[in-house]
Amino acid sequence: MSFINVSHISKTFKVAKKQSGLLATLKSFVKREYKYIDAIKDISFNIEEGSIVGYIGQNGAGKSTLMSMLFGMYEPDEGEIYVRGKKEVISSPTYATELNIGMVHQHFKLVDVFTVLDNIILGAEDTKFGFLQKKVARQKVQELSEKYKLHVDLDAKIEDITVGMQQRTEILKMLYRDNEILIFDESTAVLTPQEIEELIGIMRGFAKEGKSILFITHKLNEIMAAADRCTVLRKGKYIGTVDIKDTTKEELSRMMVGRDVNFSVEKKESEPGDVVLKVENLSVASKIGKEKAVKNVSFEVRAGEIIGIAGIDGNGQSELVFALTGLAPAESGQVLLDGRDIWTELKKIREIRFRVGMVFQYPEYQLFEETVYKDIAFGPKNMGLKPEEVDRRVREAAGFVGLTEKQLEVSPFDLSGGQKRRVAIAGVIAMEPKCIVLDEPTAMLDPVGRRDVMETIERLNKEEGITIILITHYMDEAVRADRVVVMDGGRILTDGDPRTVFAQVELLKRHHLDVPQATELVYRLNAAGCSIPGTPLNEEECIAAIESYLNELK
Repeated sequence: MSFINVSHISKTFKVAKKQSGLLATLKSFVKREYKYIDAIKDISFNIEEGSIVGYIGQNGAGKSTLMSMLFGMYEPDEGEIYVRGKKEVISSPTYATELNIGMVHQHFKLVDVFTVLDNIILGAEDTKFGFLQKKVARQKVQELSEKYKLHVDLDAKIEDITVGMQQRTEILKMLYRDNEILIFDESTAVLTPQEIEELIGIMRGFAKEGKSILFITHKLNEIMAAADRCTVLRKGKYIGTVDIKDTTKEELSRMMVGRDVNFSVEKKESEPGDVVLKVENLSVASKIGKEKAVKNVSFEVRAGEIIGIAGIDGNGQSELVFALTGLAPAESGQVLLDGRDIWTELKKIREIRFRVGMVFQYPEYQLFEETVYKDIAFGPKNMGLKPEEVDRRVREAAGFVGLTEKQLEVSPFDLSGGQKRRVAIAGVIAMEPKCIVLDEPTAMLDPVGRRDVMETIERLNKEEGITIILITHYMDEAVRADRVVVMDGGRILTDGDPRTVFAQVELLKRHHLDVPQATELVYRLNAAGCSIPGTPLNEEECIAAIESYLNELK
């Protein structure tokens, strides 16, 4: 039985044209000048009862727009949607809920100062004679929590619980409303590996009960592990649907971008120089709660190195970044830049920023000008450089990250997620700092966008000699660093070259941390009785290690 049939739906957004300059923008607004963007073009598909269907595509492919139409946040301009065989106009999320359609959004829709229970029942409160039946609601939520092993503290405030607990709250919100069609939009982006495995297990349990799951993710491994089928979108168009058992990650990548994609990495050895940044016994306060976010951390960064600060979100990495770049004070300890304490000798944030560049996890935080050119030029102009030097730096930086002359004149907010990252990086390198700190630079990007950003970062290091501090929870990115510092609970768990760090599989897993896929595969084979030597960090090393082992058995 089909829960949902989507027939030839399309969605076009009308947006005001952004012009260069305030006067031109005002004239455009008065004249009501608009442009039209086709987000979804003539898409048809169906969702069977009790199935898990993955949806993949590059940033801007239309995945979230499509799911938003199923949840009533947008209405299609053309086409029809059938739910359980009946044609429906899903005009609002409220009506979607009445149709038993629920959605966990990419950015959780929770009220921070409310309790978990209050968030779950918000908008769906049971009342009797005008009085809220909170005891009845609590009992129902507790029963759902026990049934699906979604254990949460119902009386804790959202602002005081982990990201994983917040996601459980979102799932319980759907179950509390008796939803049968469950949409997960990039729901694994901020979860630990164990939490991702747990979520996939929960999805499978839902499917066995007859619920239908629509699962959007950028991570092909998760699609291969969770879904029965996968639908691929490209630039708003339907490319195809394949059975997971009959496809490969390479084939899905090819469908996503329309060509073969090479994800292999040729890593060059670095030649570290003198210490440029030294962290001594650093402790930083937490933004929430009384416990410190960073606890007595010490390490050094040498010129020309790529240092990976690895770990799951929420283990002090963001607070560490803010302390390293002068954006947040330390409770104790020192951060020395070229031997000078940034809080006592380099008091001006501008002086720090000219030496240590910062690329935020969400590039929107540092993009605010009318055009890409002006955004990249903002830093050099504030350095007091002459116009011709500013222009030279802007164009060189843009060219380095792969932005075209035409893109320099558009609004940064009209770009895709990957292109915004490039603008943010270009704006930093135009200031020609010695060191750049990048906080989760590939978060929420599709596989191709992640690869392109990482290649840009490595080129900055190898060709320009810029020292890189890379914050990431992707262990397959951390292996590309010269050194890896793994953080857990605000402390350094282990520190060393990638092979030394990821050889400690048992230690990392005990702390709910991931390891590279190649390392994981060999670890599991050895646990099953093989004796494959070494710690492979990528696909090529993994194949070579397994082939060597098999040859020895002959």
